Amino acid sequence: MKNSDIVSVMSPHQAGWRDYLTLCKPKVVLMILITAMVGMYLASEQSFDIKLMLIASIAIGFAASAAAVINHVIDVNIDAKMQRTKWRPLVNQRISNKQALFFAASLAASSMCLLLYYINMLTALLTLIGFIGYALIYTCFLKHKTPQNIVYGGFAGAIPPLLGWTSITNNIAAEPLLLTLIIFLWTPAHFWPLAIDRLDDYRQANVPMLPVVKGIDYTKTCIVIYTLATIVASLLPYFFHYSGELYLVSVLLLGLWFGYYAIQLKRIDNNQLALKTFRISIYYLIALFVALLVDRLVVF
Repeated sequence: MKNSDIVSVMSPHQAGWRDYLTLCKPKVVLMILITAMVGMYLASEQSFDIKLMLIASIAIGFAASAAAVINHVIDVNIDAKMQRTKWRPLVNQRISNKQALFFAASLAASSMCLLLYYINMLTALLTLIGFIGYALIYTCFLKHKTPQNIVYGGFAGAIPPLLGWTSITNNIAAEPLLLTLIIFLWTPAHFWPLAIDRLDDYRQANVPMLPVVKGIDYTKTCIVIYTLATIVASLLPYFFHYSGELYLVSVLLLGLWFGYYAIQLKRIDNNQLALKTFRISIYYLIALFVALLVDRLVVF
């Protein structure tokens, strides 16, 4: 099906830099970079190579942006059917699929060149795995085949702390793996409230998200389960002696906050809470990583 079959006829507009920036999903990329840079800092101990960290951040950001662009290209027909995405540049034909794919290829190639030349092979390989996992395995297959798509595809979005760590150390250790576990468990608890809020969109687009297939109440139960699992996982850095009391107190308070809204979403028949829970989950993860960073700064 061509785009012209599913979107209204519009006069052509020349694409601007904002359209290309939109394709990169900058808010998502920013979250990825925050968690990756925390991984870099934790790996650096008291010695910082600012140039290395900057190059690694740019390369990881390019790879994440490339995956986001490919997601736009593959999902253009679905995006045209959904209220929250029908304004996107590819849907409105401000950018062609060929232009978007060339942009994605340029970003991905630049990312790999930077990682291989300035960083290391391990980080390049892990970044490539994450790129393939999100852009191809999740977007092309999992998203359309199973209501557990966000769970199975969650690894791709969970590895930034590991990428940050390996970009500095060129090895894999338990500490960044714990952070990856936290994000992996957090991802369904974060995304499913949005899926509840956008239920009609996903139903219209025939995307088998969990609330579409299993219903809202079942999805709310899963949100509570994954939220509690995230809270438990967030305690592991303390119990493995990677963080101190400041981090422990912070994540306990943050866990109570996040858990309260997840449980309220389950208990109260008010789906307006879904979008609020989604937003709080973002604040929760950012605050958790900031707490880890501040705790390390205090310790050292």
